Amino acid sequence: MNDILQYKNYYGSVHFSASDEVFHGKVLGINDLVNFEGTSVKELKAAFEEAVEDYIDTCNEIGKSPDKTYKGTFNVRVPSALHKEASTFAAINNITLNEFVKMAMNFALHRKEQLIKISTKGDDELIGIA
Repeated sequence: MNDILQYKNYYGSVHFSASDEVFHGKVLGINDLVNFEGTSVKELKAAFEEAVEDYIDTCNEIGKSPDKTYKGTFNVRVPSALHKEASTFAAINNITLNEFVKMAMNFALHRKEQLIKISTKGDDELIGIA
């Protein structure tokens, strides 16, 4: 089981441990590790909201921003054929590969409700348009 909770613009992962019979997760998009857990969905949601509130309060007390800082750079590993196709597309359209990747990410994120998961093979997730 893998799902996402949202509270005050913070997101939390959700997992279930069958051996412990407990739901657990962590707050995403922050620089620290903040976990939460519960034995029911209602308890899990309450624990998540409490974890977010406690984290925000703690950050305010010590004068730290609660949000993770993103540099705007990251490495992406893709199959060589996809790399070649993207580079060729960028060159034909007189843009850099970086500009093409930004455009593709922006396009996908503004149409995320149309994206559907087809299958997962290793680390490469294939998606399609609904």
